[in-house]
Amino acid sequence: MIRRLSITLVLGLAVSAASCSRGPQPDIVVHNAKIITVDPEFRIAEAMAVKGDRILAVGSSRDILGTAGHHTSIIDLGGKTVLPGLIDSHLHACAAAMYEFDHTVPDMETIEDVLAYAKARADALEDGEWIAVSQVFITRLRDKRYPTREELDRAAPKNPVVFRTGPDASLNSLALKLSGIDRNFRITDGEPGRVELDPKTGEPTGILRSCSRFIKYKSSEKIPTPEDRIDRLRQLLADYNSVGITGIVEGDAEDDEVELYRKLKERGQLTCRTFLALHIDAQQPLEKIEERIRQAAAHPLHQYDNMLWLRGIKAYLDGGMLTGSAYMRRPWGVSKVYSITDPKYQGMLFIDAERLYRIAKASLENDLQFTAHSVGDGAVHAMLDAYERIDKELSVRERRPNITHSNFMSREAIEKMKTLGIVANMQPAWLYLDGATLLGHFGEERLAWFQPYKTIFEQGVIVGGGSDHMQKIGSFRSINAYNPFLGMETAITRQPRWMDGPLHPEQCISREQAIRFYTINNAYLTFEEKEKGSLESGKLADFIVIDKDILTCPPNEIRSIQVERTYLGGKEIYTRPGI
Repeated sequence: MIRRLSITLVLGLAVSAASCSRGPQPDIVVHNAKIITVDPEFRIAEAMAVKGDRILAVGSSRDILGTAGHHTSIIDLGGKTVLPGLIDSHLHACAAAMYEFDHTVPDMETIEDVLAYAKARADALEDGEWIAVSQVFITRLRDKRYPTREELDRAAPKNPVVFRTGPDASLNSLALKLSGIDRNFRITDGEPGRVELDPKTGEPTGILRSCSRFIKYKSSEKIPTPEDRIDRLRQLLADYNSVGITGIVEGDAEDDEVELYRKLKERGQLTCRTFLALHIDAQQPLEKIEERIRQAAAHPLHQYDNMLWLRGIKAYLDGGMLTGSAYMRRPWGVSKVYSITDPKYQGMLFIDAERLYRIAKASLENDLQFTAHSVGDGAVHAMLDAYERIDKELSVRERRPNITHSNFMSREAIEKMKTLGIVANMQPAWLYLDGATLLGHFGEERLAWFQPYKTIFEQGVIVGGGSDHMQKIGSFRSINAYNPFLGMETAITRQPRWMDGPLHPEQCISREQAIRFYTINNAYLTFEEKEKGSLESGKLADFIVIDKDILTCPPNEIRSIQVERTYLGGKEIYTRPGI
């Protein structure tokens, strides 16, 4: 148990006036701890002094206790381990917070689970009302495939059903009919997309790739008020705090979502330091995109504030790994899992080279970090080509252009990232959740450069760990788990679920590297490595107390680590019930 003692009651710790005069007296001293500082030497300390929202000093219990004054709160951690506050490099908190606002959505591991949910919704709704099954990824179903048009018809024959998973979807017959999608449907708006057709009949199979904009979906769910949205986001941020997260990157913020964060900060209820990457629609006319970028640069939140900072621009370059539309350098291959029938199909690339160069350059010129959703190795190389071209006119290293996801890479890509100073945010939990399905489809050889963490670290490329959290509150029950300890364990062990052994264990990283992945590296990604990400004198006092020693516990127990206390700027914002 953590013991809080007034300095005047601690035997033998009387502080002389002379010692008090040596410097400012801390508000808090934590001691008798294993403090993992994550400083450049990765030193372990025993104690830390905090004044206001900053760290005064880190060192031995004897030295740090000697700085305490009459009003210092002394916290004996009883040998517990302390880490810097953890940071998630890419998530979608505003959307995730609202996912179950209307009703609770059960976990779904099989096609039967999906169909049972669709039937239950049909029973709860009027005939003709739309049913949406959102973000239940096919790689995470034991059946490893989309539900078919016919299966969805049987589950809800009188309701239009859309099974949406990232940029792709599977529709039943009524949903296709109401959306006007039949064998004669053509995409004529000039934007990306593909309607899959049955090669025998020529009729739509129900699967749409990157063209869900044509679905005439009408929600039957209750509509949240602005206060509902603020309250749900506040609840989610509190849950982030409960697993040690004190900093986040809202990875694709719409204007109304920027306003939600601003209001939370204004009310003093923002409990995660938030870096905002503003969404842009890369399919709009370039002059409109460039104007939106200039408006972002002129926004009041573009001025640095360590609680809320609008500093990024986000676009979508390719489709999804979990849906069969990521853009690959080699064809995906015919697949029942992803319903791919074209042997030459490489996925979907949404932005041509010239447009990508123009958008990224405009962002960097306006002091905004650019990033694009780039999952396949083809997309990663396209993004790097754009950054390399920009670098010939405008040095990009200090602007830290980013790549979001970069799941499939290559040695050449990593070397180019090192040369140019490109950073990336990556999601280890995808390896845990999806590794078995990916291995079954791509095979060992093509997965050799899937999330190659060890090579990335050895080459000195700065990458940060995140979750891409999109749905549900609950760090393990969420679709895209946001528990950072699961992410660390996965990067250390590379052990997917539903597999007997690790996936390319030569790319495992050390515990020290995994901790840096979620702390100082993420601070670097948001230009804040001098402000946070490690426990050093002068930095923000964001730290957590955990119930196990992450450096020595069995690797497969890292995910079960519990956070006992979370501090943001020296203030305790979470206490584990019962301690």
